[in-house]
Amino acid sequence: MISGEISFKQVMRWLADRDALGLDAAHHELLGRRAVTKCGAGFSDADLAALPARLAPLAAPRRPARVDTRQEPDVWFEPGLVLEILSAELTLSPNYTAAWDQIKKDRGLAMRFPRLTGRWRDDQAPEDTTTTDELVGLYRGAQRAPTSG
Repeated sequence: MISGEISFKQVMRWLADRDALGLDAAHHELLGRRAVTKCGAGFSDADLAALPARLAPLAAPRRPARVDTRQEPDVWFEPGLVLEILSAELTLSPNYTAAWDQIKKDRGLAMRFPRLTGRWRDDQAPEDTTTTDELVGLYRGAQRAPTSG
């Protein structure tokens, strides 16, 4: 738990310990957020330097009520920072809650090899992000797409 101001050193230690920030997808049916990945790739030195100031106002003493995740991080943040993330593919996962039980029982969707594109989406609110239903559509579409070879 972090109280008071988050220092750059604390964020760097936290990222180094986990190699990632936890990320979620909108789950409008529950008016909540569902975990979809954690991401530590693609951050520039400038991005990492900006994290303490961007995350400090979002720090929470416990898991926000509208967040559904199986992970237990050292530090919780209220949903509020929107980042553009790319991944190699979406995969079924027993560890992430996005689209839980929608494709396979006791499985959610996870982004494989996620990386920050470098875009901080200050023009979007968390409610404007990709929904779990959209993730399901992307996953199912990729399963039907022919592979090249």
